[in-house]
Amino acid sequence: MTATRQGRLVGLDVARCLALLGMVATHVLDARTPDGELATAQWLAGGRASALFAVLAGVSLALMTRKPLRGRPRALRSLGILGRAVLVALLGLALGGLDSGLAVILTYYGVLFVLGIPFTYLRLRTLMPLTVAWVVLAPVVSHLVRPHLPERGYDNPTFAQLADPGQLASELLLTGYYPVVPWLAYLLAGLALGRLDLRDTRLLGALALGGLGTAVLATRISRALVDPAIASENEGGMFGVTPPDGDWSWLLVVAPHSATPFDLAQTIGSAVLVIAACLLLERLLPRAATAVLGVVLGAGAATLTLYSLHVVMRTPRVWPEDAGPSAYAAHVAVLLTLGAALRIAGRRGPLETVAGLPVRLAQRSGTKR
Repeated sequence: MTATRQGRLVGLDVARCLALLGMVATHVLDARTPDGELATAQWLAGGRASALFAVLAGVSLALMTRKPLRGRPRALRSLGILGRAVLVALLGLALGGLDSGLAVILTYYGVLFVLGIPFTYLRLRTLMPLTVAWVVLAPVVSHLVRPHLPERGYDNPTFAQLADPGQLASELLLTGYYPVVPWLAYLLAGLALGRLDLRDTRLLGALALGGLGTAVLATRISRALVDPAIASENEGGMFGVTPPDGDWSWLLVVAPHSATPFDLAQTIGSAVLVIAACLLLERLLPRAATAVLGVVLGAGAATLTLYSLHVVMRTPRVWPEDAGPSAYAAHVAVLLTLGAALRIAGRRGPLETVAGLPVRLAQRSGTKR
């Protein structure tokens, strides 16, 4: 019996909540200390929180497609996932038009789901080597192609950019802050992870150790190959990709949001470590403690709604412009309180309900003869 047939995996909600809080930290807390050093929160969550978010997207996609289907039912399910992805992408375009000052991930996230649909038909034995190949080769292809693409802008994707679909596609796929082509490695890793028995304690322990080893090894190899001055200059992260100047040595860096092979490997390893650790915690805790954890970190079951709320809260008209620990504490308090309230009430987030409508309609249509 697969893990997902035995009820909701609270550990995945915990991991989603950590991803949400990590992304909020990178948005609200200062990246540098007064002495100019990289802040602990930025070192811990920079690049890793959004990668965890994307790997969890792959796990969710795997769980949605765990039941093998063929013919019309499979086509309907794929259409449902496509409809969900489109709604998420449209939400991202709307949020991108707000004066939040944030790099909104949701439009990229929606496109990631669209491109990931064909890969849901693959088995684990195909997904695993494909993920490794994607980590290595996608950044190389991006490095070759990007110098020939339109110059990248630094605004979020918005409805206004639909007037220039070529530019928008270029940024979403290869040159933007969360470029979907290399980021598909995260989705593939999550798909492979979601095909495993996520209630097997021994397997989870092995995954945690493997994730940690991968992250450490990728970081150490990169640091050994890259000039320390360059590594230090970029330790705070880039803006989605490396500079399109034709210098192949950029592919050796491990900086956050650089989409290099080392960055992808390090952040995938970190994501696997966090997911496995959260699932292990669920397995080791008594049932009552797990239930409490599910409420306290219930925000992880409504990340679409609460991430969107966070973006709105970062707009000057809604929340006075502020940064630092007090602002972070306020954001966390709001998000966790609402997440706990939804969990206690047994309700999904409102945006989760809307975005899930195409999937539910597809499921109902598939059951009709």
